[in-house]
Amino acid sequence: MQFLFPGFLAALAVIAIPIIIHLFYFRRFKRVYFTNVRFLKEVKEETSNRQKLRNLLVLLMRCLAIIAMVLAFAQPFIPLANQAKKGERAVSIFVDNSFSMNALSKDAPLVELAKQRARDIVSAYSVTDRFQILTNEFEGRDQRLVSQEDALARIDEIRINPASRDLSKVLIRQQQCLNTGKQENKIAYLVSDFQENIADVTNFRDSLLEVKLVPMRAVQERNVSIDSAWFESPVQILNQPANLLVKLSNRSDEEAADIRLSLRHDGQTKPVGALTIPARSTRLDTISFTILHPGWHEAKVSVTDFPVQFDDDYFASFYVAERINVLAINGQSANKYIENAFLGAKYFRLDNSDARALDYSRFSDYQLIVLNELNAISSGLTNELKTFCQNGGNVLVFPGQSADLASYDGLLQQFGGGNLGAFDPNPRQASQINTEEFVFKDVFLNKSANLRLPATQGNYRFAQGRGEQILTYRDGSAFLIKFPQGEGALYACAAPLQEQVSDLVRNGEIFVPMLFKMAIAGTKGRQIAYTIGKDEVLEAKHKVSASGESNYKLKMVPENAGQTPKDAAAGGEFIPEQRIFGSKVMLTPGTQVRDAGWYQLHLLGDSTLAEFAFNYDRKESDLRFKTDEVLAKDLPANMSVMSASAEANFAQVVDEQERGIVLWRWCVVFALLFLALEVLFLRLWKV
Repeated sequence: MQFLFPGFLAALAVIAIPIIIHLFYFRRFKRVYFTNVRFLKEVKEETSNRQKLRNLLVLLMRCLAIIAMVLAFAQPFIPLANQAKKGERAVSIFVDNSFSMNALSKDAPLVELAKQRARDIVSAYSVTDRFQILTNEFEGRDQRLVSQEDALARIDEIRINPASRDLSKVLIRQQQCLNTGKQENKIAYLVSDFQENIADVTNFRDSLLEVKLVPMRAVQERNVSIDSAWFESPVQILNQPANLLVKLSNRSDEEAADIRLSLRHDGQTKPVGALTIPARSTRLDTISFTILHPGWHEAKVSVTDFPVQFDDDYFASFYVAERINVLAINGQSANKYIENAFLGAKYFRLDNSDARALDYSRFSDYQLIVLNELNAISSGLTNELKTFCQNGGNVLVFPGQSADLASYDGLLQQFGGGNLGAFDPNPRQASQINTEEFVFKDVFLNKSANLRLPATQGNYRFAQGRGEQILTYRDGSAFLIKFPQGEGALYACAAPLQEQVSDLVRNGEIFVPMLFKMAIAGTKGRQIAYTIGKDEVLEAKHKVSASGESNYKLKMVPENAGQTPKDAAAGGEFIPEQRIFGSKVMLTPGTQVRDAGWYQLHLLGDSTLAEFAFNYDRKESDLRFKTDEVLAKDLPANMSVMSASAEANFAQVVDEQERGIVLWRWCVVFALLFLALEVLFLRLWKV
C-alpha cells in the first residue's frame, strides 16, 4: 500500500489526545451514607468493571476514527503496477463537440454526457496537476496547460460546432500541448462517439504517450442527408430552365420513405416532391426551375428529416450575367459573318476593335475574344490573352492567310501548343466532331451522318499530340483545337475565316453554336457551394470602391426578410484575410465562417461584389460508430478503452486506473462507523 499524500500521516500523533484524556480522567465521587456497606461494596466493584470496559471501547473507537480520518487525508491506494506514478501530471482531454454529438443518449445529448465525463476526469486528479481542454475548433487558447479550476470552467463553455477532426490529428495536437509542460507524467483522453470515418487512432505513432479512449454511446439514429448539389450545365442562362442535380443519402439501416424535398430560390419556397431511399443508399434527383433575372441567385434545397437536422439543408449561390460580351479583334475589317451570328441574339453583345488600337484594361469585361485574321500577334497581346484565359475568359483564333508564323508560335507556346506549321494550300474535309467537349455538347439532338462538317481549301498544321481536338480532318490533323489555360481556354482554327478558304462561315449548324458556346463557356463561374472547414480560399474579382477602400468583408445573408443577421462573433459579418493578385482577390475566411448559409462580399459602401454559399461538412452525417470491441482491437500498448458501461462514478474509475485500488473512501466510511459506535457506547451502555 502507498499514500498519495504521506505527509498527512504525521497527524497520527493526534491519537495521543484521547489517550491522555483517558489516563488522566478521575471521576468525582459523591458521599452517600449507608447503614450497611457490604452490598455497596459489591455494587461498586461490578459498576467499576463495566465502566472500565466501556471507557476502553470508547477510547478504541476514538483512536480508530482518528486513524481512519488521517488515512483518508493521506489517500492510501494499492498500485496495480509495480510502481505507481508520482509527481504532478499533465492531462489533455479532448471533448468531441461535432454535430454527431447532438445525438441522444438515454437521458441527454451526447455532448452533455461528454462534458460530464471530462469534469469527472479533471476532478479525479490533484489540484496541482495541469490540464488541456481541447475541442474540434482547435483554438489557440486551448493549446496550453491550465489549472484544474480553469479546466472545469472551459468545459462549461463547450458548445456544438460544425468542425470535425480525425482523431489522429487530435492526438498530434494533444501531444504538442503536453510537450510544452515540464511534467514527466503525461496522459491524453479522447471523449468521443468514435465515428468510423474519424476514429483513426491507430495512425498515431507515438508509443510513449498514454492514451485513454472514452466512448460515448447514443441510441440508434436515422438520418437522411443532402450530400451535394450541382448544375447539369456549367453555365446558367437568363430566361432559360436550369437543372439542379441533388444527391441524397439514407444513412440508416432502414428504408427512408416519403422524404419531402423542397427548393427555395430567391426567397420563394416550392415543394419538389417526395422520395423513397433504400437503406444505406443514395438517390440522385433533378430539380428544374427558370432563371428570371440577372445577378446573384440564392438557392437552398431542403429535406424534412428528424432528429438529425444539420445536413437537411444545402445552400448554393450562382451568378447569371445580364448579357455575354464578345470582342472581335480584327486584322483588317470586321467579319460580317461574326456580326450576323450575334446580331439577332439579344443575350450577346459584340464589339469590334482594330488590332492597332486595343484597350487591354477592358479585356476583363468580355467573356470571349476573337482574333480575326491577324497577320501578327505582339508579345504584349499574347501576355494579356494568357492572363485573360487564366481568369476564366476564352480566346478564339482565326489566323490570317499571310500570318507571321513566329508571332503565332509565340502565342501557341504560351498555351502549350508548340509551333504552327506552314500554310498548306491543299483542300481538306473535316470528318469528326467532338460532341463530348462543352462547345458542341448537347448542341445536336441526334448526331446523324447528314451533319455537314467544314471543308477548307488550305490550312495551317498544329503540332501533333498537343491540345484537345474538337474538329478533326480525315487525315487525323486538327481543324479546331483547344488549349486549356487556367479557368479558360484558347481555341485555334487551322484555316482563315475567308469564304474562299473555308466554308465554316456558311455552315450555320457548326459556326453559330460554336461561337455561342465558346462565349457562354467564358461565363463559367466558380463552384456553387463551399464546405465549412474545408474550402480555405475564396476567389473574386478585385475592385476598389469609389472611396478608395479596398478592404473586403463577408456578411451573412438572413434567410428571412425580418431576420436579424448574426453578430460577428457568430459568423455574421467579418473581414477575412485577403490577398490581391492582379485582377483577383483571394479571401481566406479561416474559422470565421461557423454557420451554413449565404455570405455576401462587400466593399465599404458598395453593392454585392460576389456571393458564396457555405454548408456543413457531411462527414458527420454518417452515424456509424466503432464499438468498444472494435476500438480495442489492434490498439497499441499505450492505448486503452474505458468502457462506456462505467456510468456510476466515472471519477472513481479514472482514479483507480491512474493509481490502482483507491482506499480513501473506505477510510471515510470506517471513520464514520467508528464515530457512530462511540456514540452508541456512550448513549446505550448505562453503567
